Amino acid sequence: MDAKKRKHRYAMVIVQDRCIGCMACYSACKFEWEVPISKEMFRTEVLEIEQKDVDGKPKVAFMPILCNHCDNAPCVEVCPTGASYKREEDGIVLIEPSMCIGCKACMEACPYNARYLNEELTVVDKCTFCLPRISNGLEPACVATCVGEARNFGDLNDKNSKVYKLLKDAKKVRRLQEDKGTLPNVYYVSMND
Repeated sequence: MDAKKRKHRYAMVIVQDRCIGCMACYSACKFEWEVPISKEMFRTEVLEIEQKDVDGKPKVAFMPILCNHCDNAPCVEVCPTGASYKREEDGIVLIEPSMCIGCKACMEACPYNARYLNEELTVVDKCTFCLPRISNGLEPACVATCVGEARNFGDLNDKNSKVYKLLKDAKKVRRLQEDKGTLPNVYYVSMND
């Protein structure tokens, strides 16, 4: 189905220059979803990126990453059992644990490194945009705990939504690895020049 024809077009808009690297999103997600303690197992994380400012001095920027809930999701295409699938009504990419055989094909196909093998359950896991929370009118756990309002979630079909307005007002908008043809639904924006 064409993404623009869906009832909902859920997306995450990350205002990257607002992220302070506090890791509240990471902790909230681990707690909400009982993600194993191992640092290699995460549904979301925050990368530290070393950059240089305009004067050439080193600085650190923070980059929240998660499943991009791609419109053209390679993880769904390679899943041999159909455990990885995309919901028609809103585009959220999910995994049905009872169908997952832990083959890791989806992990290999994901260009965002957004999946991990839960070794305790022998199934692959990933961000779901906190589907149970959003189904009850709540924000995803990572968004609800983001102290800097770097993470924003909503429906791009709703012109009054925060994500729609952020994308409209942003000075710069980018999506990760767009050249891969995945059509990701996580946007990184700058509100300043």
